[in-house]
Amino acid sequence: MDTFAGPQISELSPREAWMFLSENAASVLVDVRTRPEWGFVGGPDLSELSKGVVHVEWQTWPDMTENPAFAGEVFAQVGDLPSAFLFICRSGARSMRAAQSVAEALAVQGASVACINVAEGFEGDLDPHGRRGGLTGWKARGLAWRQS
Repeated sequence: MDTFAGPQISELSPREAWMFLSENAASVLVDVRTRPEWGFVGGPDLSELSKGVVHVEWQTWPDMTENPAFAGEVFAQVGDLPSAFLFICRSGARSMRAAQSVAEALAVQGASVACINVAEGFEGDLDPHGRRGGLTGWKARGLAWRQS
């Protein structure tokens, strides 16, 4: 029995994602975390690459319901479709679902744009003390980030 559940999404480590974004001018990073996460935790800083980050909540705070307009909001923010979308969240789980959603919407449009998940996310896995941000993820890998 075939268990295919939609478009296949590739993954890159945070460092690979940085390199991809730096080498592919028409690529876009989409941060799918919540507004409180963007404001209190911080996020990737692509200014060194002369790029910004697209911010669209995959799930809305505080009830964490899935954003039914997610793909449309992403498309509205980017305008012309890029060569690739990279998606990032806290740990890599929400961003995978967000990437699948956009890939499905693109398939319906007949558009061919790579959708890539940033494995480990921005803060990564919990350490033995139950904290994120020091073990794995964008921050722990020493990539550019900032807080507002």
